[in-house]
Amino acid sequence: MENKGSDEVETLKTKFVSVWHNVKYSWALKLKTSFSRNSPVLLLGKCYHFKAEDDDSVAEACSEACDEDPVVGNAEAFRKDFTSRVWLTYREECPPLPGSTLTSDCGWGCMLRAGQMMLAQALILHFLGRDWTWSEAMALQPLDTETWTTSAAKRLVASMQGPSRPPEHGPPPPLQSQASGSAEEADAHLKEMYHRSLVSWFGDSPSAQLGLHRLIRTGLTMGKQAGDWYGPAVVAHILKKAVEEAMDPGLAGITAYVSQDCTVYSADVIDSHRVPRAGQPSAERSEAPPTSQSDQPVSASILTDSRAVIILIPVRLGGEKTNPDYFNFAKSILSLEYCIGIIGGKPKQACYFVGFQDDSLIYMDPHYCQSFVDVSTSDFPLQSYHCPSPKKMPFSKMDPSCTIGFYSKSAQDYERISQELSKVLQPSAKEKYPAFTLVQGHGRDYDLSAGLTPEKREWPFIRDPRRTVTTTGDFVLL
Repeated sequence: MENKGSDEVETLKTKFVSVWHNVKYSWALKLKTSFSRNSPVLLLGKCYHFKAEDDDSVAEACSEACDEDPVVGNAEAFRKDFTSRVWLTYREECPPLPGSTLTSDCGWGCMLRAGQMMLAQALILHFLGRDWTWSEAMALQPLDTETWTTSAAKRLVASMQGPSRPPEHGPPPPLQSQASGSAEEADAHLKEMYHRSLVSWFGDSPSAQLGLHRLIRTGLTMGKQAGDWYGPAVVAHILKKAVEEAMDPGLAGITAYVSQDCTVYSADVIDSHRVPRAGQPSAERSEAPPTSQSDQPVSASILTDSRAVIILIPVRLGGEKTNPDYFNFAKSILSLEYCIGIIGGKPKQACYFVGFQDDSLIYMDPHYCQSFVDVSTSDFPLQSYHCPSPKKMPFSKMDPSCTIGFYSKSAQDYERISQELSKVLQPSAKEKYPAFTLVQGHGRDYDLSAGLTPEKREWPFIRDPRRTVTTTGDFVLL
């Protein structure tokens, strides 16, 4: 009887928490983000300007803002590019999360969602390329107060009345027809298959390869539980293990690397590019059975002896507050096309930074509660996985603890990336210390704690839960 009563109390508690999250994360006033017409906008390596396209000053401004050859576009092109990025937010009505009775990540899972968005961008570069945009991107309407509050009211009433059911979605727009048999339409159809498969990997179900359930299950091995706050460095290690352990053949051609103590060891990255030979532990997943979705595309890279690497670098850009001297560094990083963004945000409020204009960062916000979507169906709706409304934040409000991400297609590609990053990391008169360093050789060549376990080697980013230390964010105050 006591167990039954305890379960009922827990269920009632979960229900009230869900109602509160409906109010807090859906009844939010959406203020329109303003952009200057006089300054270029950088979005993950692409430059846009909202002036007239025939204005000669546009190309000049983008050239100054971007070290590489600028890609100039107007406001409409920027909106289409931004909306095509995969948007992952709080979800409710999900299957219970591992190790808990929670069915939503509202209020605590924002850093995991930000990490998922950064990982999704890496997969877009891997499968679709940086120039890809979603064909339905311009059809999405900007989120405003009316649509937010209307959907929130429906969920609130449903929560108070009884058990809620996932909303019924109409069929998504049909894929482009291949009747004409043209190569262009066939390519568009294939890319849409990649797009849909990519999004399905981030579904909110236990079977999703890179979904919330899989990340939380991985976090349990690091002393983290559903409902805990996850910092950007811990999330980097969770993403790495999730990618390595993914069983889908389509993900066999990509892996992840996390820097050690703000140091990237080039030899370790190059080794990661090599596919392990048969018999090695990390090669097992390449022979794993595919998921239930039979129409998922398989990366061509798994047929070669090389694989792509997602490079994740946890850093701290200051002490208690972000050092403003690092803003030019952040601009330079976000101006690179192989940069997959930065996860960080305000203290205890994570977001995914994808660009900048002037002294403000452009980001995607996971703090919006949406209903569960069953991605196991072949025609699940994609609209809730894309956001047409960018947000801006002054760099001064950014929390100093963050993780920077890059995508390296091959060992040759990494050689070029390391050369370019070495130039970006050259300390200026203001920046006395680089945010991170690139070092030749393997990490083991510099390891002074070879006898420690792998978990301890990741110190201070993953702390032993049995130890009590004074920390700030994910770093230890020495």
